[in-house]
Amino acid sequence: MKLEIWSDIMCPFCYIGKRRLENALAQFPHRDALHIVWRSFELDPNMQTKPGQSIHELLAERKGVSLAQGQQMNAHMGQIAQEVGLRFDFDNMVPVNTFLAHRFLHLAATHGQQDAAKEHVLAAYFTEGRNVDDIDTLVEIGAALGFDAAEVRAVLHTDAYTQEVRHDEYQARQIGVRGVPYFVFDDKYAVSGAQPSELFLEVLEKVWEEAHPAPAPVVLATGDACGLDGSDC
Repeated sequence: MKLEIWSDIMCPFCYIGKRRLENALAQFPHRDALHIVWRSFELDPNMQTKPGQSIHELLAERKGVSLAQGQQMNAHMGQIAQEVGLRFDFDNMVPVNTFLAHRFLHLAATHGQQDAAKEHVLAAYFTEGRNVDDIDTLVEIGAALGFDAAEVRAVLHTDAYTQEVRHDEYQARQIGVRGVPYFVFDDKYAVSGAQPSELFLEVLEKVWEEAHPAPAPVVLATGDACGLDGSDC
């Protein structure tokens, strides 16, 4: 059973959606049979990494609101995150271009550690106030996951996995993804947005049941019985 998830590192609902999905998976008896693939999606490919700018200032600028209103909007998002056990440190977030981090996640996939890498990168951005558009930061995350630090550094200094990121984004356009997170179950059903855990569980169960229908019982003997219309009784 496959689940593809298009998301961006700087998207708060992507992290919240990840937690809500995980809460659903904790109740899903077949979770070990689920293969999750994280697909790249850049909300703003032209975004410039700005370590000196606060995320409050960036939001206010983009929304055309005051700094105080931007802070209020982020505080509200932080409250939503707390509901699923996440702590967003908006005061220390570093606005970044996420392309390098997406390439790193594709590298992590080759090591079978993409899901863990996704969690580490999201935590680095939203909670730890780290610059995830920095090679040193990603090398440290890779080393924490058991990757060879020299390999990670060497790979990120090239354009490796650029095509993989671009292909994910091309796929997103082909299937009409307009926002993230965007979840596709077994190429059959799509869920857009950070939906409640109950909905994720419902979809997981539906997809599993369709892929693994209960077998019809084998009839070993027949005898006198009443028909549906009662005509044989």
